[in-house]
Amino acid sequence: MPQSLIVLSPRKQKNKLVAMFAKVKPSIFIDALQLELVAPKGECLRGVLKDEKGSVCSSMERDHLSDREQVTWSGLNDLPYGVYTLELSHGEDQMKMQLIKRI
Repeated sequence: MPQSLIVLSPRKQKNKLVAMFAKVKPSIFIDALQLELVAPKGECLRGVLKDEKGSVCSSMERDHLSDREQVTWSGLNDLPYGVYTLELSHGEDQMKMQLIKRI
């Protein structure tokens, strides 16, 4: 399943196209997500993982300390398999992508 990406403007007036500030490797996960942050340091990274019904299954928040950083979001092994939506925000930038959890 291909990754889909939606980047939203901070004011929610119009969608805008900006460079992705995070990459998820791979889009299929079992017990953890590997994020590669490629954005200027200093802003707080927030993430929410939602199931197909839109319920929040996990969330994380951490300071972004370098321009290029690897982040492991662990503790996802208890989630049931299925399709999830990952919502990330970094300062005013936001992005969403679909991920697949397998067992």
